[in-house]
Amino acid sequence: MSTRSRMLFARTAKAAALVVTGGLLFAAPATAIPLDLGSLNTGSVDLGSLDPVLAPTPNLASVANFRDVAGNDGRGYTTVDGSHLKRGVIYRSNALTATSDADKATLTGLGLADAYDLRGSTEISNPFIGGADKLPDGVTYTNIPIEFKDLTQLATTIKSPEEAKQFLVDTNRSFVTDPVRRAGFKQVLSDIAAGDGVQLFHCTSGKDRTGWTAMLLQTIAGVPAQTIMDDYLLSNTYLQATNEKILAQISQALSPQVATNLEPALGVDASYLEAGLAQIASDYGTVDGYLTEGLGLTADTITLLKAKLVD
Repeated sequence: MSTRSRMLFARTAKAAALVVTGGLLFAAPATAIPLDLGSLNTGSVDLGSLDPVLAPTPNLASVANFRDVAGNDGRGYTTVDGSHLKRGVIYRSNALTATSDADKATLTGLGLADAYDLRGSTEISNPFIGGADKLPDGVTYTNIPIEFKDLTQLATTIKSPEEAKQFLVDTNRSFVTDPVRRAGFKQVLSDIAAGDGVQLFHCTSGKDRTGWTAMLLQTIAGVPAQTIMDDYLLSNTYLQATNEKILAQISQALSPQVATNLEPALGVDASYLEAGLAQIASDYGTVDGYLTEGLGLTADTITLLKAKLVD
């Protein structure tokens, strides 16, 4: 490579690095110096190795808990061996029952191909918190029901905040012990592995069944346990405004005490996920054991999932 070519290549690489660092994707200004890559002898330099970073995952105004399983910005979560998760491949969210036209357009722009709905039939048909998913044209919808008590049922059964916490502790344990729920998790993981294009899975709030599924995917990818827990707890941040409105409505319609009783059920706590993981350790020894023995996933399916997830 000539001295002039090396200088021009260095300037171009520096400009690309600035764009990547900012997480932005924009057109070059009209005054930019034209660059003929075909005229450069780059030797052993692999232009693909510049590893461009996607822009941050967009916030959807009408889908509060929408986010990327791989992390919402940067290169994606780092695995225990120093690799990174691929962003823009698998998303998670709460129910898409009120998706605005603007957010549909955003999902289309992200290339969404499949949506897996983990809600049971009673949740979908509930006139207060249910409803059909509103998806962009061309997205394939699949319902994989993993039954769960909805908020209306919980309001009549939960009598204290402690009971609400225990309900979710027991729910996460049931993700391990209940064969019907295990079958649901097997199906969604198998479908994601076999799916082409960008995938999305969700339940009602996008925090319990969705959080469990995300944990399994991140574990398959080799994400450290603390990163997985931190990601799980992000539902409290994403759902904060929504939950405040729900609690205000419950307080007014029923009573402040009912709202107080239900508040722990609207969010997540480390003890919820830890209870499910403890049950895995008791019944299967490891998450790998749960995936293969408990869910019955094949080695090929797990390999496909890891290939989708890890850069």
